[in-house]
Amino acid sequence: MDNTKTYCKPNWFAYTLARFVSFLFATFIFRRKILRNEVRHAKGAYVILANHEMALDFVNLIGATHRRMTFVISNSFYQTLPVKKILDWMHVIPKQQFQTSVSDMKKMKAVIQAGQPLVIYPAGLMCEDGLSTPIPRGTFKFIKWLGAEVYIARSKGTYFNMPKWTKGIRPGRTTLDIYRLFSAEDTAKLSVEEIQAQAEDALLFDAYREQEELQAFYSKNNDIRGLENVLYICPHCGKEYTVQSSGVDMLGCSSCGYQVRSDRFGFLSRISSFGPVIRYVSDWSSNIQQFMLQQLESHPEQKCSVPVDISMIDSKTSKFVPAGSAELTISAECISLCGKVNNEDLQIEVPIRSTPTLPFRPGQYLEVQHGLTIYRCHPQDPRCTTKLIHTIKAFYQLAWAEGAEN
Repeated sequence: MDNTKTYCKPNWFAYTLARFVSFLFATFIFRRKILRNEVRHAKGAYVILANHEMALDFVNLIGATHRRMTFVISNSFYQTLPVKKILDWMHVIPKQQFQTSVSDMKKMKAVIQAGQPLVIYPAGLMCEDGLSTPIPRGTFKFIKWLGAEVYIARSKGTYFNMPKWTKGIRPGRTTLDIYRLFSAEDTAKLSVEEIQAQAEDALLFDAYREQEELQAFYSKNNDIRGLENVLYICPHCGKEYTVQSSGVDMLGCSSCGYQVRSDRFGFLSRISSFGPVIRYVSDWSSNIQQFMLQQLESHPEQKCSVPVDISMIDSKTSKFVPAGSAELTISAECISLCGKVNNEDLQIEVPIRSTPTLPFRPGQYLEVQHGLTIYRCHPQDPRCTTKLIHTIKAFYQLAWAEGAEN
C-alpha cells in the first residue's frame, strides 16, 4: 500500500463492514451516546482530532458520517492486527508514534487535497491512569500546515471500557461529542500557539474527574487487579514496588500496611487507619510523576539503565517474537539501546526532546521506535516498566522547559 502522493479512497465493502461491526460494539458494548455530531453532514476536507482513552476508540467514531474517513493509526497496532488486509483496503495511514516522516505527511496532505475527511489521534497512546498522554508540540504546526477545517471528537468514559492495566472489555456508558473547533480560515490566521492552546483545552482529560459527572457503571469496574503496575509507589511510606493487589478490589502496601479499596465507579477510598486519602487513580499517578520530576530536576545528570529482552515483529506471523537483548538507558538527552538483536550489534538513540512518552503495557513492556523499526523491550524486572515511562515523561518535560528558558 503506497498512497504517498495520491489519495486512495477507502474500499466501500471493507469500510462498510468495519462500520457495521463498530456500530454493534458502540451500541451494545460501549453504550455510546452522541451529544453532538457536527460532521454528520459536513462536506469538503476536514480534520478530526480525537482524544484517546482506549485501544478501540475508533469504534465510537467511524460511523459518525456516511463519508468514508481516512484514519491515522499506530504502526505497531497496524502491523500486529490479524485484520491487516482489511486495514489495507480501508487505506488507513500507519505511522510510528511520536514520529511523522515526510512520507506520512504527504499521505495525510493528499487526503485533505482530495477534499476528504482525515482522523487523527494526536496523543498517540491510550492512557494508563486516566490522564491524557502529552500531545507532541509538532502536531499543532502540522495541523496549521494542513490548512483544513478542524473538528474535535471528544469521548468520555472509554478509559473504563478497556483499562490499559488489565485485559478484556468492560461494557458501560460512553459519550461522544463532535464539534467544529476551527474553520479553514481560522486555521490559516491563528498562530501555532493559539491552535495548541485551544486544541489541548478540548482534548486533554482526566477520566476519573469526568466520571464524577458521568457516574456510569462499567462491568467489573471495582476489579483493580493489575493497577499495582501503574501505582508502583506507596503514597504513605514512599517505597517502590510494595503496592500489591489484595483480593479483587483492594490495593495495599506490603511494607507499611496502607490500603485502599475501589468502588463500582472506580473511585478509591482509604481503608487503613492512616495514610493519605486519595480518591482518584489519576491523582495517585500524578503524585508519582511529580516526585520523578522533582528528583530529576535536582539531579538532571541521573541516568536510568535496565537490561531488557527484545522482541520484534515477524513479518510472516505479524507477531512479536524474541530477537535478542540489550541495555536500555534513559537520560536527559536520549533513550538508547545497546545490545545484540538478530545476531547483529544494536546501537540506537532516540532524542528525549521528540519523545514525550513511549508505547507500553504496565508491568510488561515498552516499545522504542527507531525509523520504521519497533523494538519491544521487556525489562528483566517488569515491575519497573511504568517507572521508566515516568522517567521519560519527566526528562521530556524538563527538556522543553529548559528550551523555553533559553
